[in-house]
Amino acid sequence: MSLSSTAPSYAAVLRTRHACRTFGAALLGRLSYGMVSLSLVLATKEATHSYAVAGTVMALFGLASVLLSPTRAGLIDRYGPRRALLPMAAAYALLLTGLAFATAWPGASGVLLGVLAVLAGACTPPLGPVMRTLWSDVVPDRRLLQRAYSLDTVAEELLFVTGPLLVGLLVQVAAPSVGLAASAALVWTGSLALISSPAVRGWVGRRKAPAGPAPSEGLVSGLQPAPLRRRLLRGGPGLRQAIAVSAAAGMCLGAFDLLVIAFADAYHDPEAVAWVLAALSGGSAIGGLVYGAVPWRASSRLRLAFLAAAMGLALATSGLSPHPYVLVAWAALGGLFVAPALTTAYLIADECAGPATRTKAGAWVNTAFNAGSAGATAATGLLVGRLPLPVCFALVATPVVLSAVTTLRRSRRPAPNLTGQYT
Repeated sequence: MSLSSTAPSYAAVLRTRHACRTFGAALLGRLSYGMVSLSLVLATKEATHSYAVAGTVMALFGLASVLLSPTRAGLIDRYGPRRALLPMAAAYALLLTGLAFATAWPGASGVLLGVLAVLAGACTPPLGPVMRTLWSDVVPDRRLLQRAYSLDTVAEELLFVTGPLLVGLLVQVAAPSVGLAASAALVWTGSLALISSPAVRGWVGRRKAPAGPAPSEGLVSGLQPAPLRRRLLRGGPGLRQAIAVSAAAGMCLGAFDLLVIAFADAYHDPEAVAWVLAALSGGSAIGGLVYGAVPWRASSRLRLAFLAAAMGLALATSGLSPHPYVLVAWAALGGLFVAPALTTAYLIADECAGPATRTKAGAWVNTAFNAGSAGATAATGLLVGRLPLPVCFALVATPVVLSAVTTLRRSRRPAPNLTGQYT
């Protein structure tokens, strides 16, 4: 079936040759990421009987995973999934298995667990960025790529909801260390299935990349395209803005989770936390699916600005809720813009990067979101109790609104021509 004759739809995306097999394999491996964090905290706490050690080990794992994500993605771009992804997945699975054995008995050394956690985090295979790069190859029709990215973003978010639920069920019948072993098995199985997909055979690596400029990107100075890092600093405003908005969104959402807990405590209604976070995720899933189904005419950078502003304003206003269950409604409203904003950021990264750097560009967006989330959570802990909660909600939403305003202002500028002059 020709894509050009297929009406843009999610069914058309999944009917594309090799799409289901490739996407299913990536989701299987990425389910590990939804399970590993809670499994690691619970297993470390049971083995060391210390929340401090458990928190430190989890922080070390998260920092190593987030900060080295662009480097790992760059290896994928350079050598391809078959040569780079498989060793990463093997090392990651072995190290998680080592953590499972180390936490299976009481009295485990916190230093040993920290070292294993750092090594495991450093080897985390970038299955998300790889899959988003593969979508551009599997779905060459740009009309369907937006739907593919929306589907990917929504599915990934649901995995991070499903993963902790599976860990909760698992610890009812087994030790938390079994969750680490299960995470290792999932990532290894998913990675093997992914690299065996026929879609991976057509991977365009750096050595096969065309010498011309990246798509959607004018030549700023000279005839050769600048490396990705130089474009980030000088000549890639679209990619820089996607990264900035992603980081600001991560800050807003990471802080929002903590503020919801404080809000529920203030109203002596801890059960409301689950409802608020579920409403945020549910709204994001609905918004992502609807967004992917609409054939937008506005530019991706303009869409990103409005989506980020709407998300920030909704979550800022939610702090004025008179009751936790009013907060549920505001969270659902704000969630409608989360997946669409992230989807658009990934689309911009794909547009701004050439075939040799697409994985790394997507990884920068992902890294910015995760780093923003982690940093904001720590900073928000210092604000709670010192400032009124409505003020805290407004403050944590400010960065994403400001990033939207900046993106909107710059998206209206004309693009430079081949001589570097604006036309």
